[in-house]
Amino acid sequence: MPVADPDSRAGQRYTTPEILDWVARVHAPHDEALARAFDAPEKHGLPAIQLGPSEGKVLELLLKLAGARRVVEVGTLAGYSAIRAARALPADGHVHTIEFESKHARVARENVAAAGLAGTVTVHEGRALEVLPRLVRFGPFDAVFIDADKANYDAYGRWAAENTRTGGLLVGDNAFLFGRLLEDSPEAAAMRRFHEEARAQFDTVCLPTPDGMLLGVRR
Repeated sequence: MPVADPDSRAGQRYTTPEILDWVARVHAPHDEALARAFDAPEKHGLPAIQLGPSEGKVLELLLKLAGARRVVEVGTLAGYSAIRAARALPADGHVHTIEFESKHARVARENVAAAGLAGTVTVHEGRALEVLPRLVRFGPFDAVFIDADKANYDAYGRWAAENTRTGGLLVGDNAFLFGRLLEDSPEAAAMRRFHEEARAQFDTVCLPTPDGMLLGVRR
């Protein structure tokens, strides 16, 4: 049996919800702190738009492989991905994560504290385009993870290119824009610019996760 075939290369998926659930339980299990953060949207009435368990583990492993110490996250929600990121860092590492909604930021701080990472993760409140310039003094950064409002992905990507060290990572979730990447809309155009401008500054690939995850290494 071939390792890959024309159908899978063309986009056919051989996964089912049951398969995805099984492999997540095997390879990306949740302990109490991760489960608390992952389940927080349902408990607190937040949108359930955080990374899936496998994507969260991918982020964690990528940061470990890169030897990341200084990380910026755009889009905190309830702190699940910030906890994943923080666990990948050495003892002197730090995650600066940005959240626009005050309620989300409060829940995230509670979850980060419950995970024992209050000294490793700083939750900044405000519009990311206003907060990011204030973080430049902490850089250059080893990685920037973007999982926020899609219409500004291109702007976030430009900031990442300017503030990520050579060899550092750019990771952008929802890179397929929920299947709308090629549509004629301002949001889709911004996401396409994110892809194209990232390619110009980073060595890139778009991983075929359920909604796509752009990965780049800064040249």
